[in-house]
Amino acid sequence: MLKYKAEQEGKVYLEVDRWFASSKTCNVCLNVVGSLSLDIRAWTCERCNTHHDRDINASINIRDEGLRNYPWEAGILPVEGK
Repeated sequence: MLKYKAEQEGKVYLEVDRWFASSKTCNVCLNVVGSLSLDIRAWTCERCNTHHDRDINASINIRDEGLRNYPWEAGILPVEGK
């Protein structure tokens, strides 16, 4: 349904790999934590000491992964907020 609605509105719909470690990857230095149980809602990166809210960190990583995997055409850049 989301894909259909996005395409209907002329938006880009991308899926990120289901197993992408979005909540365990530091969005600053890309260090991946070995294990992070679901009851841990905030954590600090061992490499760069950045403190993360698990959900906010995951959302940033999902956005960035989508942008990394988007098949950009020459001269076309993403528009902030769209």
